[in-house]
Amino acid sequence: MKRQELADVLDAELTKRLLPATAVHAMGGWLAGSGAPYAIGAGAHAVEYVPAHWSGIEPWPDQLFERSHAKAATITRAQVVAIARQAVQGCRWSEALVASYVWGQGRTGYGPHRIKKILAEPDIADALAKSCSALRKDGAVAAYRVLYGSVRGLGPAFFTKFLYFLDLAMDAPATPRALVLDQRVARVVRTHATRVGLEKGLASASDVAAWTWSDGGWTPHRYGVYLHWMNAAARRLASSGIGWPEASPDLLELALFDGIWDPAT
Repeated sequence: MKRQELADVLDAELTKRLLPATAVHAMGGWLAGSGAPYAIGAGAHAVEYVPAHWSGIEPWPDQLFERSHAKAATITRAQVVAIARQAVQGCRWSEALVASYVWGQGRTGYGPHRIKKILAEPDIADALAKSCSALRKDGAVAAYRVLYGSVRGLGPAFFTKFLYFLDLAMDAPATPRALVLDQRVARVVRTHATRVGLEKGLASASDVAAWTWSDGGWTPHRYGVYLHWMNAAARRLASSGIGWPEASPDLLELALFDGIWDPAT
């Protein structure tokens, strides 16, 4: 079979074997312990940032700390949603991008430099506006397709954060909802897909999984596969009796990012 055909087979098998019992057990233990603050959803998840490090970044949302603030501050997912909601009302897409970027980069030193270059790109405003329109009308994959490769420096690991918060802010009716996809999450899914494929008897499972769940540059098709799997896996957790909240695929994304489950073990 061709590589894409093998990828399709592996994707189908991944959908059949959403999460093993070890994953469900790990998620339940996390939710009963350090993950307890997220028992009603991922909105309370916070990251630290230093406002002073972001001086010179415009536009700067009013709801963030003044950039004269030199000490560490925190920003939660729920706060970014609130910022994005106000940005949507005024069609201030760049503010929503900045808020999502600050949350996504946290205290990473090169974050401000990167977003400054992205905001200076001549096509950024048009791309963000078109992605918002696509998200509202046709859903997350369509919006992903608009941003995919459209703005230099703005890759999927960054713009899926923007789409995630924008989706929640607009309460877009289309499903599945946008979710963050980055390198750390992709690597967990890659390991799981490899194991599933080998158990299925696909000798090339490791190579195919490395291709489909690479460290970046995921195609719109791959993003659609990701959203489908994440939503189905979250439903599996919600029905497992571990107390997992309904309709919380973003909580699963947080758990995978934090390394709560290692598919290799």
